Amino acid sequence: MKSILDHRPALTREVHQVAEVAGYLWQKGWAERNGGNITVNITEWVDDEIRQLPALGETIPIGLTLPHLKGCYFYCKGTNKRMRDLARWPMENGSVIRITDDCSGYVIIADHPVKPTSELPSHLSMHNKFIASGNGYKAVLHTHPIELIAMSHSKKFLQKDVLTRLLWSMIPETKAFCPRGLGIIPYEMPSSINLAEATLKELDDYDVVMWEKHGIVSVSTDIMEAFDMVDTLSKSAQIYINSKCMGYEPDGMSDEQMAEMTRAFHLPK
Repeated sequence: MKSILDHRPALTREVHQVAEVAGYLWQKGWAERNGGNITVNITEWVDDEIRQLPALGETIPIGLTLPHLKGCYFYCKGTNKRMRDLARWPMENGSVIRITDDCSGYVIIADHPVKPTSELPSHLSMHNKFIASGNGYKAVLHTHPIELIAMSHSKKFLQKDVLTRLLWSMIPETKAFCPRGLGIIPYEMPSSINLAEATLKELDDYDVVMWEKHGIVSVSTDIMEAFDMVDTLSKSAQIYINSKCMGYEPDGMSDEQMAEMTRAFHLPK
């Protein structure tokens, strides 16, 4: 069967990068069963032939109108699909969608009629926000990193920027590679409107957001960068937890040392 990826090396690279990240999520234990989801804006790699592709089914309503997504195309992980399968067969466990002209629905155009993640409305709302702001972000990742979720079960870490400060202090790379820190959203029902709205609000100040007792949302210019931020924060969480398991409270970097990092690397915070 002909694939939308055939003879399109740039688009193929983007989809294969998603597959690579999906494999990492599974290997790390962050993607149990069908847990987690990914969407990537692939509009810049869409050509005239793709624009003429027919829909593989009926128009599916998004549930809201997102005006900045007119003419946009996305690669999406499929609903109830496993990351470990997407890593091996990305076009059988994900699909390419086209936003309708009225910006209130979408159609699946390739390769198979795989319905996108149930979190698609919230993901598309984020992409709409990115385009409106002009920040160049194209990737949204949701995953379940074990150590970070464990820390979200302690109320002392749920106060604004307490966990950011702690994780930054564990290793210099965390502040350098996650310079906006970690936003925190108190527990909300998964897939709820409240959770989606709270996430959009937190993304004004953060690129990575923790959903209490649930998981992480990370956004960036590409899916590998989104993964790298979560991976770096998770390393800091592991260092903290390992120190506690060894029987002591880690000192962490001092405020003066972190301020020096901010100046040296021209970081925003």
